[in-house]
Amino acid sequence: MTQMHPTATDSGALLTDLYQLTMAQAYFREDMRETAVFELFVRRLPPTRRFLLAAGLERALEFIEGLRFTATELEFLAAQGSFERPFLEYLSGFRFTGAVHAMPEGCPFFAEEPLLRVTAPIIEAQLLESRIINIIHFQTLVASKAARCVIAAAGRRLIDFGMRRAHEGNAALFAARAAYLAGFDGTATVAAGRRWGIPLSGTVAHSYVEAHDDEEQAFRNFATGAAGRTTLLIDTYDTLRAAEKVVRLQRQLRERGSSHSVEAVRIDSGDLGAQAREVRRILDAGGCQEVGIALSGGLDERQIAAVVGSGVPADAFGVGTSLGVSADAPTLDMAYKLQMYAGRPRRKRSPGKLTWPGAKQVWREYGADDIALGDRIVLEGEHPGGTPLLAEVMRDGRRTGASMPLRAIRDHCRRHVRTLPPDLLLLEERPAAGGATAYPVTRSAALEALAAGAG
Repeated sequence: MTQMHPTATDSGALLTDLYQLTMAQAYFREDMRETAVFELFVRRLPPTRRFLLAAGLERALEFIEGLRFTATELEFLAAQGSFERPFLEYLSGFRFTGAVHAMPEGCPFFAEEPLLRVTAPIIEAQLLESRIINIIHFQTLVASKAARCVIAAAGRRLIDFGMRRAHEGNAALFAARAAYLAGFDGTATVAAGRRWGIPLSGTVAHSYVEAHDDEEQAFRNFATGAAGRTTLLIDTYDTLRAAEKVVRLQRQLRERGSSHSVEAVRIDSGDLGAQAREVRRILDAGGCQEVGIALSGGLDERQIAAVVGSGVPADAFGVGTSLGVSADAPTLDMAYKLQMYAGRPRRKRSPGKLTWPGAKQVWREYGADDIALGDRIVLEGEHPGGTPLLAEVMRDGRRTGASMPLRAIRDHCRRHVRTLPPDLLLLEERPAAGGATAYPVTRSAALEALAAGAG
């Protein structure tokens, strides 16, 4: 078979599993065109997650609204010999015409709660599955990891350093978005700064220092060559001696009335806590109290929490690999399942993968102090009290409102995380018994009754 490479005329519609297309053809052949309801949810939380953050909706809506099959993509499908001409002709005019309801990005959610619902003719809804999971799974994974780092940092700055070990370019780009959404303050990934206005942050590599014969000259060249204030990496050779060189440089810049200055130093190796304390002592003794200390080097939320808890004088943290690949929980058990077809509830009864039928809504109840008390999963149309979490974001294949700026989503996320009970903000693993959280998620009697009779 001739190998075909992606071209500028590809839409991305073939970034899917083969069985989505073979099922769609079978539905087409059998004239199954009735309305289906699919819901996206996570079956269970990883042991190290007490809640998850919804993320990736904006990217998912872009995909749904723009889903098309180009001539070159249809030629490729025709060449496989498995797809019939009438079905390919149908795909040539394919457009999504249905509705989407979803939780807003940055909303905390829990196991078995639908965070997205698709209502559309079954072929249209089916063809979304693989890519929708692919998009929302990844950004939710990283945002949920980032939220834990934000909790651990307790108000200190957090910078995404994860690009170089992310799983290719787009993963780095959207990881930066998800981290900022969850509360990170900046990213080293330049393309993310350009695309979403995420503040950019970076220092200098060890190679720059090593390329100079003299470390102090390297610091001077970099600081005076940069625009405004800069951060210097000081652990290439001897961290404490490097800190003394920074003090001398900062004094010289002041004396000259230079517009350049050292804003912070970064330590990337060794005993970060012990070095930070000594560096802080050296900076303060040298009259450089304004110079901050940033720590990096394989950090995750537990290490950040330990540093913060022990009173280490760190002002910022750079988090790389553990964030970009969500190292302690690299996957979520996320599923997109049929809940209704042709007006009838549908239920999967496989052991360990039981689903809850019907189009559903999640209501969150708050106490007088605006702290969440619990969630209730109900059938669409029930009103148990509280605040409904899913809202219509697409109707007749078009968005119902304008895209929300990323900074506004970030603010929304911050507000909602603050409403979580204190137990959900702990970094320890959840209790093993039953894998349950301390946060109650219940189902309505109507939903239980529907499930009992659904096939």
